[in-house]
Amino acid sequence: MVLGGAIFVLGLLFASGVRLPLGRLPGDIVVERQNFRLHIPITTCLLISAVASALLLLLSRLLKR
Repeated sequence: MVLGGAIFVLGLLFASGVRLPLGRLPGDIVVERQNFRLHIPITTCLLISAVASALLLLLSRLLKR
């Protein structure tokens, strides 16, 4: 329930326009043209995935005790 509540709060923050300071890391792809801009955050996604995996692993090990 706590995890669901945290996800809900994060969703509300993102919907209100709050941004995390993770944009434009080295490895992210940015294509800018005259009237077009494309940002593909590959490194940012990998970083978020690694942190989330580590937290979930830690949480699962704590709950097994």
